[in-house]
Amino acid sequence: MNKEKNDNSISASGDQGYITVFGAANIDIGGKPFKELTERDSNPGTVRMASGGVGRNIAHNLSLLGNRVKFISAFGDDVYAAQLRTELSELGIDTNESLVVKEDSTSVYLFITDKDGNMELAINDMDIYGHLTPEFIQSKQSVLAKSALVVVDANLPEEAIETVCRLSSCPVIAESVSCSKVPRLKRSLPFIHTITGTYPEAGMLTGTRIDPDDIQSLKASSDILLKKGIKRVVITLSERGVYFADKDISKKLPPLPARMVNGNGAGDSLLSGLITGFAKGLSFEDSVLLGLSCASITLETSRTNNPALSYELAAERVNQHDPKVISGLSAEGAPEKCGSAQKGV
Repeated sequence: MNKEKNDNSISASGDQGYITVFGAANIDIGGKPFKELTERDSNPGTVRMASGGVGRNIAHNLSLLGNRVKFISAFGDDVYAAQLRTELSELGIDTNESLVVKEDSTSVYLFITDKDGNMELAINDMDIYGHLTPEFIQSKQSVLAKSALVVVDANLPEEAIETVCRLSSCPVIAESVSCSKVPRLKRSLPFIHTITGTYPEAGMLTGTRIDPDDIQSLKASSDILLKKGIKRVVITLSERGVYFADKDISKKLPPLPARMVNGNGAGDSLLSGLITGFAKGLSFEDSVLLGLSCASITLETSRTNNPALSYELAAERVNQHDPKVISGLSAEGAPEKCGSAQKGV
């Protein structure tokens, strides 16, 4: 097993604490046409409703992978909130620290894919997250103090993200979410350990133009982030795989094979595998490979989260792909599973 030995190492293994996720929890409503999309017309297809949101998706996957998780978000006092919180509770995820806003409605995310499952268009109704103020975040200092790792997505307001990052004594992993929201991370860059996002989001954050086929343009963007204090950079490249860098490594890896059904949620799953690798003390590269494995498993379901996902399955898929690269990653090394009665402290 390739365990970390440098000052970039982060771990949440054993009894060191839980992983706390600050982020969005939405009701996702998605449509997929039977044939090629026709603009400005009604397209025959399927419409499904499911639980989603970047932070919620990450928390869900982290639990499936065997981690202890607290999830902090903002919910309305409505049927959608009840559905989201019940599902998370059944996964053993503690949502008790979340904010309930009676005068607002739970977030909704509406998206349309092409016939192959790739997202074409989306609209989000996420104004409720404006209630996650710095004062609210400050009231969670005791939770942050006991966290082994903290994850924050850019759906939170800029000031709330900065408060999370400044108050956290453990490493913070930030997900940039979208090009419109990635600027919210700029003020917090010196306090973020690991940042993840797509190559357009990384380009927006660094003011560079990234060619996903040109590793030098990827390196130029990641170097800017590393100089700002980030310890690890992960840039997703869609069907081209992923690029990752720290002070010791700069590398691009292809995606793992998958029987694609739906692309929605694969990036969140990749990040969940990456975080799980960090929590287990795996090397940066092995953590990325674990993330790619989780993404490939998630691509094979029509859901945002694949209920079949587990550490054992993800590790097995990595080893089938290239046992020489990640020979130390084994199902026997899976973290002890947190049951519904074993919520984070």
